[in-house]
Amino acid sequence: MAIFRCNQCGYLREVPNQHIGKKVKCPVCQKVTPIYDTLALVKKLLEKYFSMQKEFLRLQKSLPATKISDDINKRGMDIFNTTAMTEQQQYQPILDWFKNKHIQLNVDEDAVDTTGFFDEVAVKLGDNYDLLKVVSDKIKHIQKKGYTNVTLYLSNYNQPEAALINEFCQELYEYAFVAKCFINRSQNKIHLTLQTAQPIVNFFNGEWLEWFAFMKLLAFCHERQMSFAGLRSFHIQFPNNDKNELDTFFLINGVMPIFVECKSGEFRPFIDKYVKLRKRLKMDKKQFFMLVLGLSDEQMQGLTRMFDISFVNEKTFVEQVSVSIVKQVSASIK
Repeated sequence: MAIFRCNQCGYLREVPNQHIGKKVKCPVCQKVTPIYDTLALVKKLLEKYFSMQKEFLRLQKSLPATKISDDINKRGMDIFNTTAMTEQQQYQPILDWFKNKHIQLNVDEDAVDTTGFFDEVAVKLGDNYDLLKVVSDKIKHIQKKGYTNVTLYLSNYNQPEAALINEFCQELYEYAFVAKCFINRSQNKIHLTLQTAQPIVNFFNGEWLEWFAFMKLLAFCHERQMSFAGLRSFHIQFPNNDKNELDTFFLINGVMPIFVECKSGEFRPFIDKYVKLRKRLKMDKKQFFMLVLGLSDEQMQGLTRMFDISFVNEKTFVEQVSVSIVKQVSASIK
């Protein structure tokens, strides 16, 4: 069989061999398109694909981020306990990307140092947020009131849920996120004395979501052995001295930017700010995300249609990033 493929709308169908070489109108968009010999067309497409794949690998090897990301991708490298992300060679491609737009960066290298425990606790909380929010929300609420004691009641949870809450609270104590943790098994309660150190207060006040987004994207790149550069919680300055703080920014394969703004509370007043920032950075909507904690699927879809940025929640944003990368790669080989 021969094949008809419209180069304008992508319409595809098989036709009898006697039509090879003829030009006909596409039944969908009316674009005049030739009918191809299937084997000849497949051969040309494969040649083009392998040629572009070869060029992609060549360019990938020349990227300045490759050495650091290759080091991170080595077996045995613990992304939850490394200073590799703090090296300028790691984030130099991001500096260059912004420099090309005449934008200066103020990088806080401590914000990407994973030798502490902020990253582990953030991922544990984010991966189990539906359940563990009873802990984080209570801590945040009590912190704002200026108190230091929290009591969690476990009688309304089944055994696996109570065990996970218990385990999380003990980890908080082990990593000094709380000053004390007492488990009253007879009354099925957990008593926490809060840590008043400012970094811990900031963590529960929303910074944990930034750590969660950063580590999930870092793990995504690491697991797929991708070349990447990444930064968290840094400031940019435009030529007219306008300043913005960016929560999470990755540059995939040296060319594809991914931006994630994290909101653990009210987000609506900030939508227009980030719509304008996306346009100013000249980024694709599908690569510019507002991660809103607890946002429903219906809200994500509706808000993404309404505004020129993409809305995701803690469960979907990595999947959406992967979709963007696949589409980018697919577009490059068309």
